[in-house]
Amino acid sequence: MGIVRVEDALRLAIEADLDLVEVAPNARPPVCKIMDYGKFKYEAAQKLRESRRNQQMTVIKEQKLRPKIDDHDYETKKGHVIRFLEAGSKVKVTIMFRGREQSRPELGYRLLQRLGADVGEFGFVETSAKQDGRNMTMVLAPHKGAKTRAKVAEARQPGTSAPAADSAPAE
Repeated sequence: MGIVRVEDALRLAIEADLDLVEVAPNARPPVCKIMDYGKFKYEAAQKLRESRRNQQMTVIKEQKLRPKIDDHDYETKKGHVIRFLEAGSKVKVTIMFRGREQSRPELGYRLLQRLGADVGEFGFVETSAKQDGRNMTMVLAPHKGAKTRAKVAEARQPGTSAPAADSAPAE
């Protein structure tokens, strides 16, 4: 409409049964719009809610190990780490040293390097091994799109109706 007196703008807004809303108060002259302010606030809240829904929450799972871990226990813990990475979560791997184990941090470092190499196809080392007092930590992160790949794999499982080759026929 161009530059209009405030009284005229208010009269136009009342006639249209809408609100006169100041959009840019710092501009010279200030910029106003004739709009339904309630609808404007509602749509802004909807956009904010939608943007929050599209954000991805970063979940950090933790797996604790000891330097003298047995092979079977290591494989179990590795399986947990792989499961967390496939679900799209980051994993903080902590090695706890007790007593004289603290004098051999290279054992923990080698164990973390081995774990990082073993789960390399599911994730990557985001933060390398760091000694922090009695603990040594390393953070593993999933590869990009790991969560979506897991959802696609889940969606495929229920729909598969092909019989297994090694199963006996049902009678």
